[in-house]
Amino acid sequence: MVVLVDEHGAPTGEAPKRTVHGRSTPRHLAFSCHLIDRRGRLLVTRRALAKRTWPGVWTNALCGHPIPGESMEDAVRRRAWFELGVEIADITCVLPDFGYTARDASGIQENEHCPVFIAEVMSPLIPHPDEVSEVEWTTVDGLTAAASAAPWAFSPWLVGHLPALAPHLAEAVARRHA
Repeated sequence: MVVLVDEHGAPTGEAPKRTVHGRSTPRHLAFSCHLIDRRGRLLVTRRALAKRTWPGVWTNALCGHPIPGESMEDAVRRRAWFELGVEIADITCVLPDFGYTARDASGIQENEHCPVFIAEVMSPLIPHPDEVSEVEWTTVDGLTAAASAAPWAFSPWLVGHLPALAPHLAEAVARRHA
């Protein structure tokens, strides 16, 4: 189940997850999270080719949907463990009002109120192959340059929130890894 929301992110109901990603998708609650390691590197992941939406594109470290009644922090932690087999700490919401609507090449629409988080990696990565096909460590400047040069190679939510997020990422790296 996922949480349905209005245009401001206020809950309006619930729906089965399988029904909220189609040709006409109701607005629902999601999240994106960027992970920084102890060396100040930023993790990007390539979505597995088996993913229903945007298979094979590069994106932030992880994303997902909170279960009705679940806190966003608990949802971020749960998905970090499921997608990457990683423990995380210092989960911080930096873009609480981000949202987007986009349609992939197969015609599936995303329509999400999608707060953006930053967290710190606390254990080795063990990516789930049905979720993540590749991982890469980069810098904020490296990700910004790559997404600017080839936006089609990245998820629309990453391309959409990266301009507002980049200063928060740079600050988080400087604060945590000075």
